[in-house]
Amino acid sequence: MYLAVAVRGFRRYASYRAATVAGVFTNTVFGLILVYTYLALWDERPDLGGYDQAQAVTYVWLGQCLFAALALQGGGVEQELMERIRTGEIAVDLYRPADLQLWWLASDLGRGVFQLLGRGVVPFLVGGLLFPTALPTRFDVWASFAVALALAAVVSFAIRYLVALSVFWLLDGTGVNQAMMILGVFFSGMVLPLNVFPGGFGEVARALPWAAQLQVPADVLMGETGAAGAFAFQAVWAVALLAAGRLVQSAATRRVVVQGG
Repeated sequence: MYLAVAVRGFRRYASYRAATVAGVFTNTVFGLILVYTYLALWDERPDLGGYDQAQAVTYVWLGQCLFAALALQGGGVEQELMERIRTGEIAVDLYRPADLQLWWLASDLGRGVFQLLGRGVVPFLVGGLLFPTALPTRFDVWASFAVALALAAVVSFAIRYLVALSVFWLLDGTGVNQAMMILGVFFSGMVLPLNVFPGGFGEVARALPWAAQLQVPADVLMGETGAAGAFAFQAVWAVALLAAGRLVQSAATRRVVVQGG
């Protein structure tokens, strides 16, 4: 059943062809802007954050590739879930013979796979053709990256699911959406790699769950961290956040007052 939900999520987003083309164009343009910004920065500070220029360029295009797939700025299934909670349609979801959290996780994974293939691959390939990159040639590194990417998708969903559940109490997700957008973009490393942040602030940033979304998969791909340690970091956050989501869900649905009806 959950596989069918994931397939439905994939097909649903595949139907938005014009939006996908626009997203490919947007990510490519932003990638070019960021690459030239990074190149200027790395000219002044070679090996900043432990990266050389090729690694910095690779990091930019990987970020553009994963931006929509991991919903780093929001915009995944949590938007629909928030609206269903606000309008009271969540009652239908609670009556389904399916686990609420797993249902939305499956739907988000289907969405993410399409966004990766439909919107993320082209900018990544364009970047690889136009600029020197630091992509691995070994199959085992790519396999490790695939595992890290899957764990990143689960962590991303778990964060956004917790945010969506807050609407049970807030009744409006506008403010919490804005906070999630700012935190997600900055602490995932989308603006700058978290490796460049110095001192205690950098250590805290790299320990937060957002680091599991972009920074950790990037370091796995470029051989800057061991796969076992990266998987452990991501898995711990995935389990902790999913468990927190389960607890919040239980508290929210124990005595549900359906909004709008």
